[in-house]
Order: sequence, then structure tokens, then C-alpha cells
Amino acid sequence: MKGRLEGKRCIVSGGTKGIGRAIVTRFLEEGARVVATARSAHREMPAQGDNLAFLAGDTADPTHARALVALAQTRFGGLDVVVNNAGMQIEKTIADTTDAEWDRIFDVNVKGVFLLCRAALPALEASGGGAIVNIGSYDGFVADPGLAAYCATKGAVHALSRAIAVDHGHQNIRCNVICPGWIKTEMMDAYLQSVPDPQAAAGRLDANQPIGRVGQPRDIANMALWLASDEAAFTTGQLFVCDGGLTARAPQP
Repeated sequence: MKGRLEGKRCIVSGGTKGIGRAIVTRFLEEGARVVATARSAHREMPAQGDNLAFLAGDTADPTHARALVALAQTRFGGLDVVVNNAGMQIEKTIADTTDAEWDRIFDVNVKGVFLLCRAALPALEASGGGAIVNIGSYDGFVADPGLAAYCATKGAVHALSRAIAVDHGHQNIRCNVICPGWIKTEMMDAYLQSVPDPQAAAGRLDANQPIGRVGQPRDIANMALWLASDEAAFTTGQLFVCDGGLTARAPQP
């Protein structure tokens, strides 16, 4: 089945690599028109003619959030879907996290979501409603060691998303969260390169997932596609864990 997002006007933050890039690609395959954004100049993106636009900027900047919405409106005539994927990670406990690091990760991972959602709400309502898909993490309700600030930001995204769903459901605006587990992205690659034996560590990660492998960015993109589509018209305020069954398994002795 193709064309599930035919004619939908979308914004995807963090759209040039990893999960964000996979979402942009998947949305374009299904007929969407997409404004992608990232902090730096975009990498080579799928050739989609007039269906893809790019605007570089910092999602923690309220001016940039408004500019993204304005671009979707002028280029595509409106806005139907927002995907907040931009994020960063700090691999430290709170004992080692500086004030500046704490502020920066909250700016990117939480404030950026707040700003783009706020800027998008009037445009979504003008389109008769729409879908917001925020990328959280299973680290928003369990904790990997040494990711304290990251875990805190993802918990905040989860709570904010539920509040948006409750407050703006009457405008036919849905808001849901995808909570990935271990996904093969550049963030995961950076972790593997930090350990003595990356190949062995990668093998252990695969074996640790009940499904037998870590996730791929397209696994998350497929879920984002459904949540953005009209097939999910009655689904809002929910956290969808996509972790290969990792958090479903009881601890083993």
C-alpha cells in the first residue's frame, strides 16, 4: 500500500541523518511533502524534486521554529504533520555534568520540541488538524547508566507530549511519542567506538534484544509513518515503545 501520506505537508527536525533521515525518506516514499531541518547544511538527501525543502538552523531558537512553519506554508500551502526528532546525548552521570551541558541538552531535546510544537499549532489547526510525532526514548522511563541528563530530557518529552494531546485534541491535533531502544545510528556508532572491542560490543547488543538484533532507523520511520497517517486518527497521547522487546523481558538471574 502506497500513498498513505499523499498530499500531507510535513516538518521533520534532525532530518539529515539516522532516524530523522529515515523518516524523511519514508514520508517522501508515501507521497508527503517535507521540510527537513538540522543545525548544519544538509547532506545529500533523496531526490524528490519539489517535494523536499531544507532549512538549516537550531531547533532551540524560536525564530527558527517559526521560520520552519512559514516555509511549509509558503512552499507547500500549509502544515499537517510535525516530527520532532532532533536530539543530542551526553554520556555522563549528573556528578560530572556541567551546568552548561545540562542547559544545552534541555535546549535541544526539550525546548526544541516545545518551540516547534507551539509554532506549529496555529498552522495545524488551520489545516483542520494534524499529527505531532515526538521522538522520545525508552530511556525516558528506564535508565541506561551514564545518561542522566538524556534520560531526564526524554521523560520531559513524554510528559509534554501527553499534555499537548490533552490540551489540543479538540482542535483535531494528535500528539504521540515513539520511544526507540537501541537503534543503529551514528549515536550508537559513537558509543561502540568508545569501547575497547566495538565488534564484540555490537554482537552483545544484538544478542541482548529478544528479537535478536538492534533496530534500524527505518523501523522507527515505519512507526512514524503510521502515526502521521489518517490510519491513526483515533490515536493520541500515547507512548509507543520500539525496542525489539528489550524492556518487556524480566531480568535474568
